[in-house]
Amino acid sequence: MSTGRVIIVGMDASPRGDAALRWALEIGAHAGDTVRAILVRPRDALLPGTSFAIQPHGRVPEAGYSLDEHVRDLGVEPTAAVETRTVHGDPATELVTASADADLLVLGAHRGGAVADLVLGSVGRECVRYSRCPVVVITPEAANRLTSV
Repeated sequence: MSTGRVIIVGMDASPRGDAALRWALEIGAHAGDTVRAILVRPRDALLPGTSFAIQPHGRVPEAGYSLDEHVRDLGVEPTAAVETRTVHGDPATELVTASADADLLVLGAHRGGAVADLVLGSVGRECVRYSRCPVVVITPEAANRLTSV
């Protein structure tokens, strides 16, 4: 078991999630730390008596998506240990729950804008509000700087 910090990264198969993971691996984490990339797949909720599913908010990776492969494909040489987890549930709830055993939670911002709800999105807003550890939000501007390096 690692004696360093545990850094949780919320992943959603988007460039914003990639930027959050890249930041955690290149800047946030050090030798001895563990970066835990978590992909939350929302439960498909069928409307009673129909075959129609309620569409989850946010991006959901396609079937066959592998978080392990995605992390490797980023091409970052981490100094920290990297773990991946895929869980099912509400993204904000699952990330806040994971924050209880973490030293830092890293998220990608929803999109640019002056209003916090527009920048963070609903998952980010809930994580910032209820996280049990400090939260780092990677803005679109920071993401652009990370991907252009």
